[in-house]
Amino acid sequence: MLSEQCYKKIDRELAKYPADQRQSAVMAALAHAQVELGWLSPETMQEVADYIGMPAIAVQEVATFYNMYNLKPVGKHKITVCTNLPCALSGGERAGEYLKEKLGIDYRETTADGMFTLLEGECMGACGDAPVMLVNNHRMCSHMSREKIDAMLEELKK
Repeated sequence: MLSEQCYKKIDRELAKYPADQRQSAVMAALAHAQVELGWLSPETMQEVADYIGMPAIAVQEVATFYNMYNLKPVGKHKITVCTNLPCALSGGERAGEYLKEKLGIDYRETTADGMFTLLEGECMGACGDAPVMLVNNHRMCSHMSREKIDAMLEELKK
């Protein structure tokens, strides 16, 4: 299921820890698997568990605890809007509503074309830059006005 290239990335993560602490690389291993496959199916989590040498339930516990892991298929672009209180009060709620309107979906939904999934997120540690959004778990977008949201969506559609 995972490619040789993905296993090489996981091996680099495993090399950072003593042989008896391989489980310490589980978060990075799951992240690499998710980048490759888009989400973490039960089979993928089992494969990671087998490769690292830890119980599958322990891998699943990590994947279900952190909201950065996708446990079901998501759109090509996952947009997470911070709706924690500071962001909500500083435009996060309005930004989320605008995105829902623009995309024609609600939170935890994916557009019909499979391009976008919209999620609510907890604090992203950038309250002073509100409203804040995270794109594909890797790109933080700050001070998201309607104009900046429109520009971001156009860029992501390309």
